[in-house]
Amino acid sequence: MNMTKVLRSLGPIDIRNIRRDSLVAWMIYIPILMALFARFGIPPLTSRLLEQYNFDLTTYYPVLLSYFFIGLCPMVFGSVIGFLLLDEKDDRTLTALQVTPMPLSSYLIYRVSVPIILTILMFFIVFPLANLNTFNAPMILVCGIAAAPMAPMLALLLASIADNKIQGFALMKLIGVFLLAPIFAYFVTSNWELVFGLLPTYWPLKVYWMLSAGESNVWLYVVIAVVYQLLVTVFFARRFYKVLHQ
Repeated sequence: MNMTKVLRSLGPIDIRNIRRDSLVAWMIYIPILMALFARFGIPPLTSRLLEQYNFDLTTYYPVLLSYFFIGLCPMVFGSVIGFLLLDEKDDRTLTALQVTPMPLSSYLIYRVSVPIILTILMFFIVFPLANLNTFNAPMILVCGIAAAPMAPMLALLLASIADNKIQGFALMKLIGVFLLAPIFAYFVTSNWELVFGLLPTYWPLKVYWMLSAGESNVWLYVVIAVVYQLLVTVFFARRFYKVLHQ
């Protein structure tokens, strides 16, 4: 089935369902709010810390922004899509879908591609809005390519493990811990940093840190980030497919 037709069929339904669910709808604005905080809150805080405690917060801008945006943006869109999947699973919409002309494979491709596109587009909004780094459009795009696969990975993780939206919210909090864990790699100066590479969320953060530091060989880490996250996404997609057929 043509993906344009899938988008036209499911897109308006998704928008209506998101608007209808206040618990999910507000999440979309989190990256914007974080960007506004970064723009108007962090500079005064930086000046105050430097003046009173001689502590230069600018040194830690890369780790702060990597969590605010590289981790948070895909998590938001991944969670939104994950909750949509849970609703559709509860309503048995996905069961009914299997007897329609739309193949389940086209549906899953739609569910994977939409959060990827939305994450990349959001990067082009939040980074200029925050105005705390000198990233140009190509650098933002590189960050988007590295981080965007995290969104469908988290969405399918939620949908394949949680039985309902309540469990989904609890699982989302646990996922937040995994997002936070690789942040500590920023402070590791030895090869032990690569231990955090066991978590797929580490690699997009590493790409951002390397770009912030002006390091080379960034594309190697981008490739690892994309491939690793897509492999995990495929794993949870297969698990989700099995759950639907139980």
